[in-house]
Amino acid sequence: MLNKYGIPTPKGEMTDSPAKAGEIFSRLGAPIAAVKSQIHSGGRGKAGGIKVVKSAAESEAAVRELIGKTLVTAQTGPAGRTVRKVLIEESIPVARELYLGIVIDRKTSAPVMMASAEGGMEIEELARKSPEKIIKMPFHPHLGLAGFQARELVFALGLGSAAYADIFIKLSKLFIENDCSLAEINPLVITNEKKVMALDAKINLDDRALFRHKDLAECRDINEEHPIEYEASKYDLSYIGLDGNIGCMVNGAGLAMATMDLIKLHGGEPANFLDVGGGASAEQVTQAFKLLIANKNVKAILVNIFGGIMKCDIIAQGIVTAVKEVGLGFPLVVRLEGTNVDIGKKILKASGLNIVSADSMDEAAKKVVESLKL
Repeated sequence: MLNKYGIPTPKGEMTDSPAKAGEIFSRLGAPIAAVKSQIHSGGRGKAGGIKVVKSAAESEAAVRELIGKTLVTAQTGPAGRTVRKVLIEESIPVARELYLGIVIDRKTSAPVMMASAEGGMEIEELARKSPEKIIKMPFHPHLGLAGFQARELVFALGLGSAAYADIFIKLSKLFIENDCSLAEINPLVITNEKKVMALDAKINLDDRALFRHKDLAECRDINEEHPIEYEASKYDLSYIGLDGNIGCMVNGAGLAMATMDLIKLHGGEPANFLDVGGGASAEQVTQAFKLLIANKNVKAILVNIFGGIMKCDIIAQGIVTAVKEVGLGFPLVVRLEGTNVDIGKKILKASGLNIVSADSMDEAAKKVVESLKL
C-alpha cells in the first residue's frame, strides 16, 4: 500500500521456510537484514520477534527459531500469537528517526496527522510523558493534507527542506482513499543519503468500508484473529473476547458496555463484548448464543435485551433454539424489556429450560454473579 502511493520502503520478501531464507538474503544484496515476525502486534522487537542477521546462514537460523514460536507482547495478552511467516528485509543506514501517523479526531470529526521528531519509540508513552513533542495537524477529510500544512510539518520537525513535504501528503491520500482508521509509520527515517523511507508501519481499515476495497479484503489473515471473533464476523455480529467467565449477549454497544459495568460492579468479570445489533434475526441470535458457549472460560451467561427494533420474542426463540441444539450446563439469566416482551417471556417459560428471569439490568447482573457462587 505504501509503495502504491509513492512512499518508499526497504526491499524485502516474506517466507515461512528456513530453506528459502538464505536465498532471500542473497537476493537483497545487503550486508545486513532484519528478520521480522509477521503478527498483528506492536512491540515485536522487545519480545524477541525481530532478528538482525548478517549472512544467509544466519537468516536460515533466525527463521528456524521464529517460525512456530509464540510471541507475547504488551498487545497480544498472555496467550501471545504464533509466528507463521516472517519478512526478511534489507537493513537501512539511518540518520534520523521520526514518527508519523493519522487517526480520526472525534472532537473535530476529521482526520489529524500526528508527527514527532522522536520516532522509533512507543507513541503512547511519548504522549504520556512529553505531549508537547507531538505535533498535530487536522486536515480536510476529503481533500487531504494541504501543501502549506505539509510544509509546516516539515519545518516543525526540523527537516529543513520543503522537499520532504510530499511524504505527508502521500500518507494523507492513502488514509482517505482506503477508508483507514489508522495509518502509522514508525519509524519514518531519513537515510544517510537524505532520502525518506518507511521502515515499519501499521494500517487499520474500517471494516464497514471493505466492500469498496476487495483487494485489501483478500489480504485478511484469519490466523491473526481470535477464532470466536472470526466466526462472529461471518454472521455480522460484534464480538470481542475478554478475560472473565460471564458471557454477555446484548443488543446495542452502549447497553453492552453498561451491562459489563454492572457485572463488574457486583464483583463479576465479563467474558466478552457481544452486540447482536438492533435488527438481528433468530438465526443470528442462535449463532451468537453458540459463540458464548464456545468460550471455554464461560461459566454463566447473561442476556440483556431492550427490544426496540429488535423484538424480544425473536431473542427468546433464538435462545431456546440454541440451548436445545448445543445444551447448557451452567446458569443462564435473561432480562427482556421492550417490544413483544410478554411474548418473549412466554416462549422462555414454555421451553421448560432452566432460565432465570430478571426484570431490571441491575437485578440481572446481580443474579448472574451470584449464580457462580452457588
